[in-house]
Amino acid sequence: MSTPDAGAGTSAPGASVVLVDAGGTNIGSVRYALQRLGVDAPLTSDPAAIRAAGKVILPGVGAAGPAMARLRTLGLVEVLRGLTQPVLGVCLGMQLLCARSEEGEVDCLGLIPAVVRRLQSAPGVRIPHMGWNRLQTCSEHPLLDGIAADAQVYFVHSYAVPPGNYTLASAIHGSPFSAVVARGNFFGMQFHPERSSAVGARLLRNFLAL
Repeated sequence: MSTPDAGAGTSAPGASVVLVDAGGTNIGSVRYALQRLGVDAPLTSDPAAIRAAGKVILPGVGAAGPAMARLRTLGLVEVLRGLTQPVLGVCLGMQLLCARSEEGEVDCLGLIPAVVRRLQSAPGVRIPHMGWNRLQTCSEHPLLDGIAADAQVYFVHSYAVPPGNYTLASAIHGSPFSAVVARGNFFGMQFHPERSSAVGARLLRNFLAL
């Protein structure tokens, strides 16, 4: 499925929500999920449009090194670090919010004080982690409003953020890892809310309501 142009690489002044063009292959599906919620979020790499947006979403699928290289090339590293509105990282986008990733030993944005580590395989524990898994709430937060105790979401990843005081919800694949994180105005979801049915839609609505 091709990703719509949606103003990619261009200005989107006054947009209430923008998607950062970090090159992730899930950008189109995240945009469609937002459209189903009545929000048309343009795709942009324009610093002015990102700074002017009411909310910013950083999607991503792939590896941390190339994604950070793209953000540096686009001049967006300091732009993202300086944002004061709600920012949501999705999948790789969540990992990019962290201090560092073992995937390529790359420095990331440094907004969540954590090092992204590779999931460890074990008997019955396959890497990458692919499929539905239950969220375990660690801390009450408006981002998790209306999410049931047995809610499941869809994951596809080989690296994860260890649990810490930034963890709002965790999941277990061999060992616990952070599924939802928050620090100040920066939030992250390791899973794909756009592929997580009604639970994912509710989580996106909660973010839009922050």
